Amino acid sequence: MATTKSPTTRSSATTISDDSVWILGTHMTRFARYPDSDVVDLAAEASIAALEDGDVTIHDMDVLAAGSLFNAGTGIGQRLQKQIGQTGIPVYNVANACATGATAVRTVYLSIKAGEADLGLAVGVEQMGKMGLLGGAGTKKEKKVFEPSGRYGAVTGVDGYIGTEGMPGVFAQAGMEYANEYDGVGFEQFARVAYKNHLHSTLNPLAQYRKEFSMEEIMASPTMSYPNTLLMCCPTGDGAAAAVLVSGQRLKAMPAQARKRAVKISASVLTSDPYTEAGQVQPDVNTLTRNAAAQAYEAAGVGPEDLDLVELHDCFATAELIHYDNLGLCEPGAAGDFIDSGAPFRDGTTPVNVSGGLISKGHPIGATGVANVFEVTTHLRGEAGDRQIADAKVGLTHVIGLGSACAVHVLERAAA
Repeated sequence: MATTKSPTTRSSATTISDDSVWILGTHMTRFARYPDSDVVDLAAEASIAALEDGDVTIHDMDVLAAGSLFNAGTGIGQRLQKQIGQTGIPVYNVANACATGATAVRTVYLSIKAGEADLGLAVGVEQMGKMGLLGGAGTKKEKKVFEPSGRYGAVTGVDGYIGTEGMPGVFAQAGMEYANEYDGVGFEQFARVAYKNHLHSTLNPLAQYRKEFSMEEIMASPTMSYPNTLLMCCPTGDGAAAAVLVSGQRLKAMPAQARKRAVKISASVLTSDPYTEAGQVQPDVNTLTRNAAAQAYEAAGVGPEDLDLVELHDCFATAELIHYDNLGLCEPGAAGDFIDSGAPFRDGTTPVNVSGGLISKGHPIGATGVANVFEVTTHLRGEAGDRQIADAKVGLTHVIGLGSACAVHVLERAAA
């Protein structure tokens, strides 16, 4: 299904300026279920490995941001410090729906941009087990957090006109609205998204599930909320990811190998819902993503045509397909043609979710945004092993959390 990418005259390799921000080290645990570990153990594992990857220690950090949707209020950042080193630095505990981890990255990014830090650690972590959050079932604690309020306009408690009271219904309706508006989009196109991501996951040793499924198996699996079947929905689980960020000024003084492996954060954008009439009943997952993408492309000086890979928020297959359009990866209304052409497959023009995506890699909510950064960084460094995208220079990460928040980061590899 490979297609050929149009040549671009833009040189994506980038040099180091004093006011730039870079990823120096990064790591993620395998997403799985860890009954014998707690969130602090998982966060510590990812953090220590990310620090080692950047050849620095916790004592070099000027700031720490820890993201966890269900543990931010427990002081997860300070608890992490007690395990890996209490140094007295500022700690930010972040909770921002599915954009939690990406918001932690942006928190450190802004601290460096403000001149308050030269080095910082961002970590995202979650331990969900079989909570069933995205499917609407779950524990008493979970239901208390996401219990429908019944108030008009409370988007976290209203799941659209059909009243499903579950995230599969929200994204099913968003996908069906797109399918009803544009030709070439139907059950098969949504299923092909899941087929692709399950296929990609077979090459990722850190994915929660690494099994290929046929189109027939995906389409015949139990329906959660049409058109999303069970195999078109992300699982819950446990895991953590971390990234060490560094200022350009500090990076210049580091060894050549560190400069060579560093990855520039060319854009860091966070948006929330603007007012739209329909968004008062059905969460509008499109507009805030379109706004974030436009801002990120402008800040980075790139366009969708420059992207060598994308890790986007595929909590459900319908979500990934509409975000092709929202992120400008295809022409308006052409998301069905885009997936049918093979463009977002690993050997296509714009590989999407080479990690296996949330659908197969897993979705420990607080960890996802940092894990996306880890994945793209690993490819830009040329260290992704069997799933490596050849000569990757520019990548984009995207996460969206209902409530609402959307984070987009554009990453670029260093000049040789």
